[in-house]
Amino acid sequence: MSSDRTALESLKIDRSQAVRKSGIPWLAMVVFMSIAGAALWWWQREPLQAVRTARVREAMAGAVNSSAPQTLLNASGYVTARRAATVSSKVMGKVIEVLIEEGMTVESGQILARLDDSNVQAGLRLAEARVESARKMKDELEPSLAFAKKELIRFTELREGRAVSQSDVARAESVMREFEARIERLAADIAVAERQVDDWKQQVADMVIRAPFAGVVTTKNAQPGELISPMSAGGFTRTGIGTIVDMNSLEIEVDVNEGYINRVKPDQPAEATLDAYADWRIPCKVIAIIPTADRQKATVKVRIGFEKPDPRIFPDMGVKVAFHTAPQTEIKPSPANAAVRSLLIPASAVQTNGDRSIVWVVRDNRVERRAITVSRTAQDETTVTSGLNAGEVVVLQPPPGLTDGGKVKISQP
Repeated sequence: MSSDRTALESLKIDRSQAVRKSGIPWLAMVVFMSIAGAALWWWQREPLQAVRTARVREAMAGAVNSSAPQTLLNASGYVTARRAATVSSKVMGKVIEVLIEEGMTVESGQILARLDDSNVQAGLRLAEARVESARKMKDELEPSLAFAKKELIRFTELREGRAVSQSDVARAESVMREFEARIERLAADIAVAERQVDDWKQQVADMVIRAPFAGVVTTKNAQPGELISPMSAGGFTRTGIGTIVDMNSLEIEVDVNEGYINRVKPDQPAEATLDAYADWRIPCKVIAIIPTADRQKATVKVRIGFEKPDPRIFPDMGVKVAFHTAPQTEIKPSPANAAVRSLLIPASAVQTNGDRSIVWVVRDNRVERRAITVSRTAQDETTVTSGLNAGEVVVLQPPPGLTDGGKVKISQP
């Protein structure tokens, strides 16, 4: 009986071993999915940019001093030359000498280059020879005219004594008139030949290229041996010897959004800052507002002149312009303006987007793009009149790639 029970127990399945063996694959799958989920989160997590920040400070002024200019508008543009020219020749010719180099200062009328004038000189000599020949022919006929006049006088006297007939007198007068006409024609031929000489002399002068005005050579376009032409002729023909710029005619051209053009007036004071000299404030004033708008960009062009020329200013330099209010007299303190609220932020926090000034405000480790109104910038601080509140945190020197609502990491509070 006991042997039969032993045989029956040997046929029973050990459930504990089966459970232990089947649990191993499930555990491995759970671990694998956890690792995969962590890796996916790591690759798809939102990147954090490290930024430096500063708080918006509130300043109180005891009184308003309107004698200090206030910034009404900011714009950007380029330095342009009102007087610039690419100097060329009046005729096509081969360059034999170039007397300019880049950076050279030239005076009005100074010789810049010479062209080959051998053919023109030959034409001039031929025209001068024709003038000389016509003058000699005239000299030959003048004695004959004098003799014909004497003969006419003699025949006229003889006619009174009936020694000659009237036809002889008429014949003598005809000869005299013929010589007079021939001499007059030769005089006209001489005048024409002299005009031809003047024309050839002008062509010889055109072979010498001179500076049309005083300025500085910015480009040199031709070398000896090259052909030059006043118009494009294709091939290797040059269209100019070089470019001259009158540095005293430099000015600024900016495009102002037509929505803000009402803030700009002729003779309005302004302040320019070159991109090359960020700390140099250049006094300027508005020359004119070009009375036309760009339909594509919705802007109006404004010309701005420098108060004083400076050798550090070059054409095509990038420049930023701040349009100021006209200086006025100082206003005495009164209850209405006894306390004026203004906000101060570091100048490095302000960015320019077209004609608008923007900052990046940090809130809950996320950045928000905010448009502000700037009244003035002095040294490294900017005064803000609207768009911010005291105590808010702004990003200093905003790095590229910031997006509205993006997460950031504050590296310095």
